[in-house]
Amino acid sequence: MIPPFSTLQGRLRMQHLRLLIAVEERGSLRQAADVLALTQPAVTKMLRDMETLLGVTLFERHVRGLRPTRFGAAATRYAKLVFSDMAGLRDELAALESGKVGKVRVGAVMAPTPVLLAEVIRRLKRDHPLLDVSVQVDTSDVLVPMLERDQVDVVLGRVPEGWDNSLLEFEHLSDEGLAIVVGHDHPLLKRRKLSLEELAVFPWILQPRPSPMRTLVDLSFADAGLAPPPSAIETAAVLMTTSLLPGSDLIAVLPSSVAAYYARLDVLKVLPVRLPRELGPYGIVTRRGRALSASMSLLFDTLRAAAAEGLA
Repeated sequence: MIPPFSTLQGRLRMQHLRLLIAVEERGSLRQAADVLALTQPAVTKMLRDMETLLGVTLFERHVRGLRPTRFGAAATRYAKLVFSDMAGLRDELAALESGKVGKVRVGAVMAPTPVLLAEVIRRLKRDHPLLDVSVQVDTSDVLVPMLERDQVDVVLGRVPEGWDNSLLEFEHLSDEGLAIVVGHDHPLLKRRKLSLEELAVFPWILQPRPSPMRTLVDLSFADAGLAPPPSAIETAAVLMTTSLLPGSDLIAVLPSSVAAYYARLDVLKVLPVRLPRELGPYGIVTRRGRALSASMSLLFDTLRAAAAEGLA
């Protein structure tokens, strides 16, 4: 039987967590002992004590060494988060000591990037010049696992369909429409009315599966009784997409806000046809129960203010 939190809090030590990570990474008690600068008997006893404390088996012996059980995998995942949060604590303290506000790591899908996120970062750097901001733009199915592994502090996106969201918080920012776009010389621009069937014969630029946008495109074609486009270039990179469109017959799908941004720059044209399906809303996705750093609070306040102004 799993002990209560008060028991874990009183008896679980940082060295136990270090052992979990070492055994998972090395697959051997002997090698884990070397990493921790302990004897193998000491490491064996420590692991046995931890399993007794938790009331479950954490590792099983296989031909190639030790392999975590489902209990061991869960315990190791949380051990890594503890050390990641501790590294974040150290970085924030060092930043405060040097006069900085801190650092925030943002993962974002395409939709909020050119307008909302760009304006938020401009405002943050104007008001807090010493705040460090890092941004990774990708699809939600890539970013949410990064959030769970503490590789980013927040995701501006959505929780992928079918994902276990019990450990995540979602705060709505905006709905996300989609636009079908082409280069300036595309033959379809001469047509006033278009159907999805007419578009299906052209090559497309699509996000890789299983991204939410790619799934939506596949379902839109299926709803129309059509097979997905037979020829596709797969990329989630906007720069690659906008670079491929000019002088080609390629068709791409972009969030409406992104398409409008590049259309204003005269990079592409939006076709007068809509996909039958729409992506769900995007928002602020965070790990449930995680304490907000000062830099994250600044980011969230600025995001909410900008979204309330209609920039989302």
